[in-house]
Amino acid sequence: MSVPYETAQEPERSPESAEDHLTRLLGRALNSFELPDETIRRLECALAYDGSLHSALHSAGLRRETYRHTWLLADGSALTLWELVHTTAPGAEPQHEVYVDEEELRTATERLPLPPDTPPLDLAALTQLSVVPRMRHAYIRENSADHARRLLRRAENADRPGAEVSALLAAAAGHRITQAFGRPCRTSRAGLRFSLYAHAFLLDDGRELTLWEVEHTATPDGRHMCEVYETEDAARNAMERRAAQVP
Repeated sequence: MSVPYETAQEPERSPESAEDHLTRLLGRALNSFELPDETIRRLECALAYDGSLHSALHSAGLRRETYRHTWLLADGSALTLWELVHTTAPGAEPQHEVYVDEEELRTATERLPLPPDTPPLDLAALTQLSVVPRMRHAYIRENSADHARRLLRRAENADRPGAEVSALLAAAAGHRITQAFGRPCRTSRAGLRFSLYAHAFLLDDGRELTLWEVEHTATPDGRHMCEVYETEDAARNAMERRAAQVP
């Protein structure tokens, strides 16, 4: 996972956005003008990015590499572009091309003037090795790290999420809050109020992390209290426990 970093000589740098990765890819690809306009429009609203090298072949001074670039979109889907990097003569500058699907990439690869014994590109195997992250929700992209800090700061339970979770959420790229229903909480006193909220955070590597917030008045003086847990079961069990402790 990429996070901001600092050196003694340089100011703090911000993580690159999904848009930055797209701009660089389109800028170096010789055939980027061939991409469908609809594909570009969808990518302009991407929330997160993941890229990886999937094959590399160097032979007799020639080069063939393929990269998979995946963007997570606001509607929860993922969109992938394939990049082909190659040289056609020893010492030549690498050429970059970009394609929207594996078949186009395969066709472009077969046109390269590589040695006859060059193994074919096995995209089926490459796709099996790559797990494309999927988002479950659409996210708010503003002040997500600050939202996480405020959530954890107001939690009063001793077993609230610790420093490791806080560190992950410090680079949150998006968040979403929903009220959770389902299993009712059995209360022993009229007037007790319990609410359960799911706070889903999109991390900068495309993963999702959800924290569960319990708001209740099951306190000796009836005051409002907030607790935060890492799983839904832990949160619901805490609700039952709190309700049973109040006469």
